[in-house]
Amino acid sequence: MSLRDWLSSASGEPRKAPPRRTLAVDGRELPLAIRRLKTARRMTLRLAPDGSEARVTLPPWGRVADAEAFARDRADWLAGQLVTIAPRSSVGCGTTLPFRGDEVVVRHYADAPRQPRLDDGEIVIGGPTEAVAARIQRWLERQALDLGATDLGEFAARAEVAVPSLRLSRAARRWGSCASDGTIRLNWRLIMAPDMVRRSVAAHEIAHLVHFDHSPAFYRLLDRIYDDDLTVANRWLKTQGRSLYAPFG
Repeated sequence: MSLRDWLSSASGEPRKAPPRRTLAVDGRELPLAIRRLKTARRMTLRLAPDGSEARVTLPPWGRVADAEAFARDRADWLAGQLVTIAPRSSVGCGTTLPFRGDEVVVRHYADAPRQPRLDDGEIVIGGPTEAVAARIQRWLERQALDLGATDLGEFAARAEVAVPSLRLSRAARRWGSCASDGTIRLNWRLIMAPDMVRRSVAAHEIAHLVHFDHSPAFYRLLDRIYDDDLTVANRWLKTQGRSLYAPFG
């Protein structure tokens, strides 16, 4: 706690909320979030996966005014990124969803089992209609966990390492991560992407079990264990990854 905050607390004065910053982007006011990160070495600008705000990360010595100017100078880039985000939709009967790179249609039948099942390009589900979206998300997460475990097992064998523990992530920005204890987290939304894309993230994290960096040795190992085109997979995530956030907001 800073001295100012301590004095405010001691005097009973309410703490002021941080200022609300916005940025003019393509005719709209886009919220601008600025945060200081002690491990940052340079300023970076990102758009929230759902397009709700622009985010600037500052190194410890950075100035807020510079961050605001940095974002304003890149308003055109942000506008281009906003175009790639699909509008949010309400998942229900007749909704089209991506699943492993293909489009499937949600079909609700009163006499169908409550547990969703994939049947010839359709996700068939019964039960209360108001719970359809939540149950389909849970079904997708189970598919992500099963396939993710298979992917990690395959790439671990190729890298000659023990199969790591797997957890699903709901991160808003990262597709995968590898903790210092060897636990790997994969974003559940990858189950909606093409298989080669999902597998590329799994291979990337397995390579981190051997090289906890992005050194040339890391990329040599990744190229050896991944059996598809990394350039294509990375490009898909960069250009279409945000679309995976649209169906469930």
